[in-house]
Amino acid sequence: MILPEDFIQKTKPLLGDQWVSFTEALNEVSPTSIRFNKQKYSKLPEMESVPWCENGFYLPQRPSFTFDPLFHTGAYYVQEASSMFVGQVFKQYVKDQTVRVLDLCAAPGGKSTHIASLISEDSLLVSNEVIRSRANILSENITKSGYPNVIVTNNDPSDIGPMESFFDVILIDAPCSGEGMFRKDPQAIEEWSLGNVQLCEERQRRIIADVWDALRPGGILIYSTCTYNTGENEHNVQWISDSLGAEILPLEVSPDWNIHPSFENNMPVYHFLPHLTKGEGFFLAILRKSGEHSDKSEHSGKRNKKQGKAKLTPLEGEYKNYLTDNEKYTFFEKSSSWFAFPSVNIKQFEYIVSHLRLVSAGIYLGEIKGKDFIPQQSLAMSLALNTSAFEIVDIDKNTAISYLRKEAQTFSESPRGYLLLIYKGIPLGFVKNIGNRANNLYPNEWRIRSGYNPEDNQPFI
Repeated sequence: MILPEDFIQKTKPLLGDQWVSFTEALNEVSPTSIRFNKQKYSKLPEMESVPWCENGFYLPQRPSFTFDPLFHTGAYYVQEASSMFVGQVFKQYVKDQTVRVLDLCAAPGGKSTHIASLISEDSLLVSNEVIRSRANILSENITKSGYPNVIVTNNDPSDIGPMESFFDVILIDAPCSGEGMFRKDPQAIEEWSLGNVQLCEERQRRIIADVWDALRPGGILIYSTCTYNTGENEHNVQWISDSLGAEILPLEVSPDWNIHPSFENNMPVYHFLPHLTKGEGFFLAILRKSGEHSDKSEHSGKRNKKQGKAKLTPLEGEYKNYLTDNEKYTFFEKSSSWFAFPSVNIKQFEYIVSHLRLVSAGIYLGEIKGKDFIPQQSLAMSLALNTSAFEIVDIDKNTAISYLRKEAQTFSESPRGYLLLIYKGIPLGFVKNIGNRANNLYPNEWRIRSGYNPEDNQPFI
């Protein structure tokens, strides 16, 4: 790997006698890691674990995830190991509190799906992404994770700032110069320059300032990047402390994790370096906003006229029974489509919709066409799905791959109507069986487009 000369001049003094080990690590193969969704797949494998994440594991090599149906069920998420460290903040500072969390720069969804697995069911997560195409990918991954208490939005940070003191926790995984991705993404090397580092540092401060008012007094800010330099890391953390009056908070970290401390000012921040930890470059800091905790119950709002009005009309009990514990949900209809959202946060949902551009939220149950109620993929993926409400068909891997390609299916021995396809005990999606064939209801935009099916793609779990 040929590193930019300016990067060498800037980074070598930080690492000192670790420089050679660091550059040698950059020439090694990037490790592959996954994080299991224990709500869907509870039997964890006997593989090397990620030390700071109990559901994280390293794989000996990178398989073709596209052709593993379990990947599409949301049983696990392919996530860079270092970034799983975010979970430690929630374990040590949030614990079992009921909180409202904002993941500001959330796509493609690794940290959001991790957070969703850690917060209580009465908590609320808003996963935001400013770029619309990436927001759609984020929504897909959130849907596959199955958590109903998540809202996906598509907004600039400046749109969120006016939601004064709404959030208890804000994660800003800030767009950065990407030095930590050099090993994984050669394009990151080509795009790197001192000028870009400076632009990133300034942009990160604007993003933080834009959204700062949305964090309640006493709330937690998690600031992270995938870069090494002190400008985007330590200097920005110091700026948050000095300019915004935030307190930098420590985490309890095992010495065995080999996480590198601050390069400057001895502040409690955390560097993941590839020659020390098994993962890519990552930086994280935790800060607490000054001030006293205030009551949040006053947050309510009129619906944004740009958002179509949802009708809080009754849904037939048969369809409500598609969810377990359905009494915990508010059901609403919009343009013949039915949705469900946890009632405990319905007022907060309405407030968010009045301020932000909604991509997806809660559970998309189905669509009414004539006398037919067509169940949607969001329902199949949901952790709240009542599988006993549907006829179930267990399928093998080849049938699952065919289904994921949105190919025609045949289930001649199954009854007519909507069938829920199950792969290795986990729901994969719906078909409508009409006798001689079954209409494949898998979302067209999610389908496997490749016709290639690797013969050596053996299951790794």
